Amino acid sequence: MSVYVIASLTIKDAVRFEDYRRMLLPTMAKYGARLVARGGPIVLEGEWPRERLIIAEFPSMEQAREWWASPEYAEPRALRQATADSELVIVQGV
Repeated sequence: MSVYVIASLTIKDAVRFEDYRRMLLPTMAKYGARLVARGGPIVLEGEWPRERLIIAEFPSMEQAREWWASPEYAEPRALRQATADSELVIVQGV
């Protein structure tokens, strides 16, 4: 069953964050993932704490966790953490 990695971000260093964007997709592809949404959320109710939202679909929980802990994602993850305030969660699909 598919799972979704959801990231909410506020970018602190837009120039260096572009390097993260370029590095991200190749790391995800190896684990069968694809981006399904990316951009600034349009808030319908309440307040949203971050300026950007990314949703990626993975084939399984195992593949999502393997991607996050993978050597391929280590450098991009460190770059994201250095250039943005962010939260990442995994949500089970239905």
